[in-house]
Amino acid sequence: MDYEMTFKRYELKYLINRFQRDALLRAMEGHLTLDMFGHSTIRNIYYDTDTYRLIRRSLEKPWYKEKLRVRSYQLASNESPVFVELKKKYEKVVYKRRLALPCQVAMEGLKPGRVLPAAPTDRQIGQEIEAFKDFYGPTLSPAMFLSYEREAFCPVDGVDFRLTVDENLLWRMEDMDLRAPAGGRFIIPPDQMILELKTPGGIPMWMTRFLSEHKIYQTSFSKYGVAYQQWVAEGQNEGGRMYA
Repeated sequence: MDYEMTFKRYELKYLINRFQRDALLRAMEGHLTLDMFGHSTIRNIYYDTDTYRLIRRSLEKPWYKEKLRVRSYQLASNESPVFVELKKKYEKVVYKRRLALPCQVAMEGLKPGRVLPAAPTDRQIGQEIEAFKDFYGPTLSPAMFLSYEREAFCPVDGVDFRLTVDENLLWRMEDMDLRAPAGGRFIIPPDQMILELKTPGGIPMWMTRFLSEHKIYQTSFSKYGVAYQQWVAEGQNEGGRMYA
């Protein structure tokens, strides 16, 4: 399969309820259709240091932040493709670089002292990920498993604009394996969901009207960040993570 490997865009997030989601589905008729992934259960493994340096920095809302994760759009097997993603945000613009690799290869390649294989066309992306690993050091490892149900839409007229709706957002800090079933604790109540607009520039006028009519306002929301804050509130992070 041919996957786009580099993204540069704005990502605008909104917290919506089921009534607003249903109204949105009606409003987008004739404008958007399900994309190549359509309905999927996305599984992510977020990597962080033993002191959670990456997410703590992100929650400070700096002008620049970055994260590393591995993502699958279905229950993975050893050989099924997953994405190793290096995501950076600079002054509200999101830059995402990713490698598509077999699951077993990706998980082994992210271990300390290992190197991710990359095709010649992806060599620059591979070097960036390796530089990230070297910078954050040997304690960089799986920190959180996060899953959700996603509907992803793209425009029918070819305009560079995407829309996703995520629900059943769950997190856990055990069984961090893309080959494991989704499950965990809710990040937000199950009757709420995250609407995300992804665009290199403006939002279509019909979408702007919909947001205004339904009084839906942009919010700052990090799935990993909110889940981490829930975990911290429970007092479970004293001393950071420990490694064998």
